[in-house]
Amino acid sequence: MLIDDLTRLGALDDDEIDLAEAALVLGALDRPDADLTPYRLVLQHICSEVFVTGTDAETPAQQAAVLRDVLAARFGFAGDRETYDDPANANLLDVIDRRKGLPVALSILYIAAARAVGWTADGLNMPAHFLIRIGGGPVSVLQDPFNDGALVTGEQLDVLLRRVAGQAARLQASHLEPLSNRAILIRLLNNIAARAEQADDLPRALVLHERMTAIAPMMTALWWERARLEQGLGRVAAARSSLSAMLETTRNAAISEQIRRALEGLARSIN
Repeated sequence: MLIDDLTRLGALDDDEIDLAEAALVLGALDRPDADLTPYRLVLQHICSEVFVTGTDAETPAQQAAVLRDVLAARFGFAGDRETYDDPANANLLDVIDRRKGLPVALSILYIAAARAVGWTADGLNMPAHFLIRIGGGPVSVLQDPFNDGALVTGEQLDVLLRRVAGQAARLQASHLEPLSNRAILIRLLNNIAARAEQADDLPRALVLHERMTAIAPMMTALWWERARLEQGLGRVAAARSSLSAMLETTRNAAISEQIRRALEGLARSIN
């Protein structure tokens, strides 16, 4: 049933994706006996609190303050600094249970609550440390759900970027571009997949990449990573299938040629 949910999710237009609900479904794949009803009720409670508290919140700064008050102060959601690499920090069910998680998981809660009451909220393409933007235009504000929903100034943004990406890193316009709902979910899954691969658990990493390609079948690079893991596990036929799927997602001639060369290499390895 949950696998069917992933397939349906992959067929949706991006703006039709319910970000929090999708994250719950992804979390349930690793906790198949979990009843999602209590988690949905928590999300509804959060949204109700934001709605009531935010009645007079007109500016993005005021809206961000409401989100911080509800999610961080009342519900106790915070960044997990002590066990940051725990996979539970990227599973929204565990995040709700434990009231702590990674930046992207906590951001999904903030974004979902803001959108539920009609506010504008987006995840940003910042490397390593996920941030959100509340509002649009020059009056918008940046917020850090991992840091108890604190606002982030331009100077703090530069410091944060250098801390997570190295002292040579410089803020790029692309870092502040909003991410699609699919891209946010992929980033959530990729957090777990990267840790699995670092632990040399390639089968687990592959499972997560299979989920990524299910919900974002048109993201070309995901198929390449999936094929790489399949080849590493000796699943050559599966790797060829993934590369063939990748070929269907791109019109870039250079990438197409790279895929064809990889397919030829796999064919030679079979022969």
